[in-house]
Amino acid sequence: MGMEEVVRQLRMAIHDAQVAFDCIGLGEVERAHNRMITAKAAMDAAETVLQHDLGRFPLAELAGEGAKVMAAIGD
Repeated sequence: MGMEEVVRQLRMAIHDAQVAFDCIGLGEVERAHNRMITAKAAMDAAETVLQHDLGRFPLAELAGEGAKVMAAIGD
């Protein structure tokens, strides 16, 4: 399953969105815009993988795998 990839892409999106936020605060609007684009691309990638997995695996199985991935991050 691709839950590891979903989580990885979401983490990248969060990072890029935070950088965009910081860039706006610094007045670096073009750089912020570029980071917004990369954040959106990461979100789109995460959604694509999740959508693919939803068509292939039972929801309970995906939820369990997602919980395992998130728990591993916390360790």
